[in-house]
Amino acid sequence: MGTIVFFIFAILAIASAWGVVTSKNIMHSALYLALSFSGVAVLYVLLNADYLAAVQLLIYTGGIAIMVVFAVMLTLRGDICASNPDNKVWGWGALISTLMFLTIAVVVLTNTDWRILPTPWTGGGSATDISLLLLTKFMIPFEAAAVLLTMALVGAVILAKGVKASK
Repeated sequence: MGTIVFFIFAILAIASAWGVVTSKNIMHSALYLALSFSGVAVLYVLLNADYLAAVQLLIYTGGIAIMVVFAVMLTLRGDICASNPDNKVWGWGALISTLMFLTIAVVVLTNTDWRILPTPWTGGGSATDISLLLLTKFMIPFEAAAVLLTMALVGAVILAKGVKASK
């Protein structure tokens, strides 16, 4: 039964991601994005990563997708049905995506030591286990990501505020 549920939600996540890319209506693309995030959260639950599923639902589905919807609603000018006319050439995107998928598949299937961890992770997906990893083994990448996100936030504030030219 778990395999059937997995395939249902995997197909839902992939189909809604396809809808994000191919939809001509930008509001529909934003709603497909929220549906795709929700499907990924269910896949995390099926993998017994409850903490990641909760984070996926709260941050991505609840925060990012709703922010995208409001940003689109507040900034969109003109007819919403013709808001994305450039997706007529989606064939190139599909071709490049297929080539990238095949390249990654060849690398993963032909390489035996591509894994980061030499032994499989035996811990659970709880908040305690993830925080233990983030604050011990993966502390440097975690802090680097935090600094990068802070710099991106400062840059966004500067761009939104505007810079006056000094004489």
